[in-house]
Amino acid sequence: MRRPRRTTAGTLLALGALAATAAQATAAAPSPGPSPAPPTTHTATASAAARQHAAAFWTPERMRAATPLDLSGPAAPKAPPSAGRTTTVAPTAPAAGDTARGAVNVKSFPQAGGPWTGSGAVVKTSGRVFFTFQGRTASCSGDAITSKNASTVVTAGHCVKYQGSWHTNWVFVPGYHDGQAPYGTWAATKTLSTPQWTAGEDINYDVGMAVVGPLDGRRLTDVVGGQGLEFNGGYNKPMYSFGFPAAAPYDGTKLIHCSGNSTKDFLFSNDHGLACNMTGGSSGGPWFTSFDEATGTGLQASVNSFGYTFLPNTMFGPYFGDDAKRLYDQAQTT
Repeated sequence: MRRPRRTTAGTLLALGALAATAAQATAAAPSPGPSPAPPTTHTATASAAARQHAAAFWTPERMRAATPLDLSGPAAPKAPPSAGRTTTVAPTAPAAGDTARGAVNVKSFPQAGGPWTGSGAVVKTSGRVFFTFQGRTASCSGDAITSKNASTVVTAGHCVKYQGSWHTNWVFVPGYHDGQAPYGTWAATKTLSTPQWTAGEDINYDVGMAVVGPLDGRRLTDVVGGQGLEFNGGYNKPMYSFGFPAAAPYDGTKLIHCSGNSTKDFLFSNDHGLACNMTGGSSGGPWFTSFDEATGTGLQASVNSFGYTFLPNTMFGPYFGDDAKRLYDQAQTT
């Protein structure tokens, strides 16, 4: 049977233009199924010296030069995410108590894609992710979240592992702007993803996380704060998406956002869908529900993941169900 083509965030969103194949996923309601496998963890940098080396590797010039990569498509989705009770985690303010509000006239809903002109927490918690993939430099997006270790970043699964390879030189740069790292370059000690992504690159589970080491004796969310989370929150709700797209018409220098009423993918995944024109480099950027434009805080419920080639200006992101919650629980205690 001829399969439809789609573009993954590994291309259209994270790394560049990509045509992918997908088999149709079941439309049945999520069910718990057999006992789940635990999330897969990769040791990124085992020592402070290794973290310093990874951070030093990413000079402003390398950050600006990190470009989209052509990647082959992920495996077809196999099963919908398992669903349980709705769980939320509250946002965290930086240790310094910086809760400055954004401009009261932001009013960015709906928005199909444009620079974020407000301030608030999101300009500090969101950032670019840089890594080496099979010897080539590349970028994604990510977000600092509330966690027990105060050191957890959420991104897309393909932004930590792709085609059987865990990315190296993995760093997170919150508040990135044109090669600048105003809050430091944070190197990962561990990167993690769902077992469904690491084993078979199932697009329904394209979620990744990283635990970053301390920087100058401080932990990540003590410096920039952390956004909240929502698991098993359902579909069809107002949502905001953020990222650092680096492919035309964007250049990766600034934070871009989309907003609108989300839908459930009616084609080949169980993902959220949102009208959005973000391009390569935005993969892994956060999707928020209950987002407050004035404070720049919300509950993260997905990440930028992929787009269909035949459905332009639409972004899709995985549903944060029980498997994403297990990934979060492991990351925050690692």
